[in-house]
Amino acid sequence: MPVEEKFEQLRTFYKQILPTLTTEGWAFTESLLSVRQVKKREFIVRQGAVCNHISFVNKGLVKMSYMTEDKEKIISFCNEGNYISDYHSFLTRKPSMLYIQALEDTELVETQYDNLQLLYKKVPEANLLGRLIAEQLFIMMSESDMTAKQETLETRYLLLIKDQPWLLQRVPQYMIASYLGITPEAFSRIKARLVKQKVAA
Repeated sequence: MPVEEKFEQLRTFYKQILPTLTTEGWAFTESLLSVRQVKKREFIVRQGAVCNHISFVNKGLVKMSYMTEDKEKIISFCNEGNYISDYHSFLTRKPSMLYIQALEDTELVETQYDNLQLLYKKVPEANLLGRLIAEQLFIMMSESDMTAKQETLETRYLLLIKDQPWLLQRVPQYMIASYLGITPEAFSRIKARLVKQKVAA
């Protein structure tokens, strides 16, 4: 597939959130993009390294996590048509405290830090585009954090099924348990309890 075609999904994404993006603006944006192929289990970002790119998932699946007491805590999954990055590390140029890893063979369209700064200087509408993408990333993380603090485990699981049903087919059960903050055994009990409730209803 020609490189230009690999940018089409991202171009559609940009036009949806910023319809005023000009042909000239997109052409310059495209010149600063790169395509990266990542094998399953390969790390995209490692803890301790500065995150130097924002990645749009063209195809595949990735997870974001950190280590605590020698255990992995998964904080998000990202599938096709979405951005993922350790945005704090990307903006501050400080070492990342997170891992981002491919769960499937994955294709990314990436923007490097220096190229993004150049884009902001050369394409005025890109500043708005960057802000809108940053806001989406912030809202995604904030909603996930609020749900984790305010909802019961059963409700969080039901919301997961509703909002991200593809996870159940593409992600191992123990990873979903980590995402919910429980053990695989507790996750199995919740699933069994909800099945019984559905049958009883």
